[in-house]
Order: sequence, then structure tokens, then C-alpha cells
Amino acid sequence: MKNEHIMVEQTESTKIGILCWEKGHVPTGLQQLESLVGNSTNPASYAYPVRLHPVRGANVHTILEKPDRAVLQTMINDAKAMVSAGIRAITTSCGFNAIFQRELAVAAGVPVFTSSLLQVPFARQICGPHGEICIITANASALSPQHLESVGIASMDGLQILGLEQCTEWNRMFTEPDAEVDLAVIEQEILGTARRALDEHPGIRAFVLECTDLPPYSAAIRRQSGLPVFDFITLVNYLHSAI
Repeated sequence: MKNEHIMVEQTESTKIGILCWEKGHVPTGLQQLESLVGNSTNPASYAYPVRLHPVRGANVHTILEKPDRAVLQTMINDAKAMVSAGIRAITTSCGFNAIFQRELAVAAGVPVFTSSLLQVPFARQICGPHGEICIITANASALSPQHLESVGIASMDGLQILGLEQCTEWNRMFTEPDAEVDLAVIEQEILGTARRALDEHPGIRAFVLECTDLPPYSAAIRRQSGLPVFDFITLVNYLHSAI
């Protein structure tokens, strides 16, 4: 989840509510990424209206680094309020909320899809038993087995996980949260990570991008690799069409 810069006014046709990071608690570099079409908190990323809702206490520390159950309860309360106001499905703007998938789905009473990682079992099925799936994540060291289990990933067989925390410019967003980053360099780091994945694991047949900041680069990864790329936007579009 990330900061809400532009609130999309809820209309009668608004079906999806997005739980975002609390305003004022987003690193400068992530705010730059939020300006890109394809980013989860940019309303221009969607061909339909969405409702962005900042969650008090939600930030990189309480979601990505150390999931906070007090923040989960706030998310549950906020999700219920949005449902009462007419929202028909709930998602979040950070893939690491995967760890809260089951609790939110039980509590909200409407479809809940916390993370693009929910697409991993689907990708596995359509790529066949011998096709490997590559997850590109914001931080591989923070992506625990519990995150994966919560979204239905039962085993690591054929699953390759590469984290961007090894990329210098990407990592500056977290080590220097007040500094601007070079978006052109970040794009090359992301594409380089995808290339490295294929070099090391030629059996990869699809990519799943965990981070909701990565969809702006999905098309470039598709062009480079020739493979399917599943991300936050493919997931939201699919659920929007279903409801």
C-alpha cells in the first residue's frame, strides 16, 4: 500500500476500493513511481473509477518490514466501511499485504485480493508442470513462506524469486527515503533483473510482479522476454470484469 495523492470520488459505478499507505509516510522515490501510469495508486492506471483509501498506520515498516496486526485491524475496519458505502471488492496497494489475505477476505464479506501473488497458482497451471514461474519482488528477504501460503502457493517447486533490494537505485528508496531517485536507472535495474532470471533459469515461462510499483514496466518485460507478465493491474482488471 502506498500514499494516496489523488482521491477518486466514489460514484455509483465505483466497485473497487484500494487500501493505501498512510499519507505522509511514503518515501520520495516511491512517490515518483506513483506518478507513473500503471502504478496501483495512480487513478489513470484504470479504465474505470476506483476508490483510494489511506489506512492510518500503514507504511513500509508496518506492512513490508514487520507486518503489524494492529494495522490489519484498521484495514479490516476501513474495508467494512467501504463495503457499507457500496464498494463491491477490496484490494490493497502493496503486495506484501498477501500475509493478511485470509483475515481480510473473511472479515470484508466481499471479494478481497491483497496481492498480485494470487496469480501465481494460475500461472503455474497455464504454463504446465515443467514451466517455472519467476516472482520479481520489492524485497525477497522480506517475502516469507507465510506470505506465499496465504495466497495459495503451496510449494516452492518451479518457483524462482528475485528481489530488487540488490539493485542500488531501487534500494535507495528505502535507505534514503527523502532522496529522489533516477527512474530511468530503476527501469534498467528491473529489466536487468528479468534478464538475469532468464539467464539463470531458462525454464521460466511467466513472470509475476509482486510489487504494485512494477506494472509500469510490465510491457517492457514482455517485449524483452516474450513471456506473459502478471501484475497488480492484470489482477484488478480481471476482478473488475468479474464483478
